[in-house]
Amino acid sequence: MLRPGSYVCELPGDAAGAAGIAVDSEAFAIIDAKSYGVGPAHGSYLLLGDQVTMTSGPKRGQTFHRLSGGFLRRTEGGIDTALRCVRRVTNNS
Repeated sequence: MLRPGSYVCELPGDAAGAAGIAVDSEAFAIIDAKSYGVGPAHGSYLLLGDQVTMTSGPKRGQTFHRLSGGFLRRTEGGIDTALRCVRRVTNNS
């Protein structure tokens, strides 16, 4: 199960600026062991090992690599992309 909560997504920044560049349009919330939400819309996800697949809803077809309990990296064709999504906690709000 993915840890429930809001996930913020970002692309890496650079040494001259911010550590990450927020991509608000990619944010989502994990609701429970099979459901996620994007604003008022909801969908289902499937977690197999460390691979997450959004199976319905607004992110249908998107895949992620779970690197830890609250850290996902978007994948395309089985390869990690630069987009990372982390569970929002007090120090990254």
